[in-house]
Amino acid sequence: MLFNSLLFLTFFVIVTITYYLLPHKFRWFWLLAASSYFYMYFKPAYILIILFTIIVDYFAGILIQGSKGKMRKLYLVLSILTNVGVLAFYKYFNFLAINLNFALGSFHGQQLPLLQFILPIGLSFHTFQAMSYTIEVYRGNQPAERHLGLYALYVMFYPQMVAGPIERPQHILPQLHRARNFSGRALLNGLFFIAIGMVKKVVIADRLGLFVDPVFNDPHAHTWLELLIATYFFAFQIYCDFSGYSDIAVGAALVLGVELMQNFNLPYLATNVSEFWKRWHISLSTWFRDYIYIPLGGNRKSFMITCVNLMIVFTLSGLWHGANWKYIFWGAIHGLLLVAYQLLNKFNIRIKGFTFIKWFVTFNLVCLAWVFFRANTTGDAIYILNKIFRGRHLSHLPIQTLPVNEFGYCVLIILALLLGERYLRQVKDGSAAQKLVIISVLTITCYFLGIFNDAQFIYFQF
Repeated sequence: MLFNSLLFLTFFVIVTITYYLLPHKFRWFWLLAASSYFYMYFKPAYILIILFTIIVDYFAGILIQGSKGKMRKLYLVLSILTNVGVLAFYKYFNFLAINLNFALGSFHGQQLPLLQFILPIGLSFHTFQAMSYTIEVYRGNQPAERHLGLYALYVMFYPQMVAGPIERPQHILPQLHRARNFSGRALLNGLFFIAIGMVKKVVIADRLGLFVDPVFNDPHAHTWLELLIATYFFAFQIYCDFSGYSDIAVGAALVLGVELMQNFNLPYLATNVSEFWKRWHISLSTWFRDYIYIPLGGNRKSFMITCVNLMIVFTLSGLWHGANWKYIFWGAIHGLLLVAYQLLNKFNIRIKGFTFIKWFVTFNLVCLAWVFFRANTTGDAIYILNKIFRGRHLSHLPIQTLPVNEFGYCVLIILALLLGERYLRQVKDGSAAQKLVIISVLTITCYFLGIFNDAQFIYFQF
């Protein structure tokens, strides 16, 4: 079910009203049933995959807490292997088979078969959230959840099960246990975030997609300037699309009295790549930090080990995003940029006082890396970057896929985003009257300027 649909609006209203009409002891069941329906709307059979991992991790948590020594680690390893195994099978089997078949093709041996199925939506997100639970139980930061229904709701809570934020059990499970009364303030705050997220998605992201998608889908038919503009537009498209989803998720959860973590913090204002990753997809970057980077040694060992750890983490982050070499290259590029940043710090090479230059360099490096993320293939990404840097021939008008007035509109909405988002952050704790006015303005903006074509959120594919 898409957030940017009339069906979701109906679902949201019914779920919220019924939730507060029910006694507290029945609310978990209602939310779990609603979350199941929300997920099954995409493809009903895939809920069986989630239920399988939920049962495995539920009992694993109890066994981990009740065991000592090597048995605790064994149960944790079995839980992680189960989750990673399910993720690997559905997301990476064909990728591995294609590459092995290519590598072994010269031997004319038996080819691995390719499986015909659609990747379950949000599999990477709820798998990582489930893994957080058993790891935190193992570390002693979270007691094992004895209520199977509430643990299932922790994994399947509908606002964030498909595209995050990826939460930690110690943050969400206590909130799911707590009895909550209806709050007008929570409703207003939730609608405030939902309105912001909807504007980002249907007014900005989907509008930019009208230019970005045709250009990236046929890069050979466009000039270097069109490719460059599409690259910049995509940077804002993916930001508004993904942060818009996160805002709607935060808002929908707030209405139900549940606070989700902040997933974005004005990432394009970062003045170095390290700061960018502290602001972008925060729930994923902190997941990799806490569960992979730090266990590998983080930056506590030698400088070389630190650099290797960064490359491992960001290459894995790229692979997490998709079973395709282009995502691996995208992650590795960010790893290399962070290694370069570490080198600058190690040798105390700093650009003092030129904040604008540092921001400009960071933003452009991030945008150029996005080419690998958005291009249909790695070959297309290389072609696009090569044409941007070497094919600067203005043989015809640069804007062919979008009318000039529409192009100007895209530029205006990006400027409005840059100016408006900081203001909205400042007033999120403002008065009720102020928020009502903003919600009304944003709703009217969506109605008149939004594109309601049921476009999926970009991160649904991950």
